[in-house]
Amino acid sequence: MSDSLPEEIDVESAAPLLPPGTTRWIDCREIDEWHICHIAGAELLPLSNFVEEAKRKLADPDQPLIVYCHHGVRSLNATRWLRSNGYTHVQSLRGGIDHWASTLDPEMQRY
Repeated sequence: MSDSLPEEIDVESAAPLLPPGTTRWIDCREIDEWHICHIAGAELLPLSNFVEEAKRKLADPDQPLIVYCHHGVRSLNATRWLRSNGYTHVQSLRGGIDHWASTLDPEMQRY
């Protein structure tokens, strides 16, 4: 893991990394939350079965990942799990989708 890469990334720094591109965006909320709102281009890997899904769907431990949830707590836990399991370029979106909506996308539905 890169010691210089912080665990969290702020929404302003993350926005330019939206798909398409090399960074994969992972939403670790549950499906009911996903249906309320999500960031375009993100993939859903719910925290309720995150370990199993991550092992299957996130095959490249060197691919840049941004993980987000509602407020940033679950995604930070997921980020820490990924980092402890050899993923080298993963960060949690600070403040989650709620901060994303209030800062960058005021039209996004919030809950």
